[in-house]
Amino acid sequence: MRPIQMVDLKQQYAAIKTEVDTAIHEVLDSAAFINGKAVTDFSAALSRYLDIKHVIPCANGTDALQIAMMALGLEPGDEVITPSFTYVATTEVVALLRLKPVFVEVDAKTFCIDPAAIEKAITPKTKAIVPVHLYGQAANMEAIMQIAAKHNLYIIEDNAQAIGADYRFSNGTVKKTGTIGTIGTTSFFPSKNLGGYGDGGAIFTNDDALANQLKMIANHGQSKRYYHDLVGCNSRLDSMQAAVLNVKLQHLDAYIVARQRAADFYDKAFAAHPKITTPYRASWSNHVFHQYTLILEGVNRDGLNQFLAEHSIPSMIYYPVPAHRQKMFDAFGGSGYQLETTDWLTERVISLPMHTELDNEQLQFIVSKVLEYVNQ
Repeated sequence: MRPIQMVDLKQQYAAIKTEVDTAIHEVLDSAAFINGKAVTDFSAALSRYLDIKHVIPCANGTDALQIAMMALGLEPGDEVITPSFTYVATTEVVALLRLKPVFVEVDAKTFCIDPAAIEKAITPKTKAIVPVHLYGQAANMEAIMQIAAKHNLYIIEDNAQAIGADYRFSNGTVKKTGTIGTIGTTSFFPSKNLGGYGDGGAIFTNDDALANQLKMIANHGQSKRYYHDLVGCNSRLDSMQAAVLNVKLQHLDAYIVARQRAADFYDKAFAAHPKITTPYRASWSNHVFHQYTLILEGVNRDGLNQFLAEHSIPSMIYYPVPAHRQKMFDAFGGSGYQLETTDWLTERVISLPMHTELDNEQLQFIVSKVLEYVNQ
């Protein structure tokens, strides 16, 4: 049996090596390392895939969130509603821009922001909502869109973990996650479902004027070289990463199917186990399984994590400390929040290996060891 990886990028690369190597050598031959043809081609291809007018590549997913908030003209003191159960990048950019993060609960089944909690948290200072499509599961965007429309709020979708997921509205309309709100953002960190071989990110919108703002902010606030109309930043996707991503984009749907196959294997193995809750699959979207995350009840979660490591099976706890309990948010009243569901989840979740190269032998071994520990 091949060694088990949390994410096996080496095997994934081996399967597309010729395509990737050719794409990289094209960039080397062109010497257009910044804003070259590879970036333009990838941006256009991703725009077609997502069926959205504008894709603005940038340096990473954190920058994507920051640039999105800057483009919306949010001002210090404005409130931004965000889940606490998420990677810290979602929330730290709010604080970085001197906005006020307002932490709300997630749904215990989907792990995504709870629309009812959003409604309760809205004040006259609220300007935006940041739903996170966590672990590859889409948030309830139809309900969130209705709340945003009612209160005239912006929606910035953090789609770093769910690119390629389809969201189905009650009227039958289907849209890709990240294309539903005012602005969508994503990360191309190597472990993501669509990941590069270094850092990268992108911003999505259908609004022409907003797209121009986003492009300017990402490029030092300039629309014309050396003429700076806005305070911006320097955030760009380099041509090497764009070339790799353009190859991998062609395989993204197949990668999603492979992840779903692995998830089906796990689901069947853990079905109806009284101590294990497998990932919920909401009726409104197809889960693309950036992570496969269990909820354990009556099990020593950290003990399982250690037991698996002893048998050369990696596992991860995403996330052991929610944002509102991080020291960085003490100044924003983080410790004063009472988020029982969030705290409950952080004590019980564990993520198993999930990637495109998992085979049945590896999956069976992982499952057998999980059950061995849980059943003891």
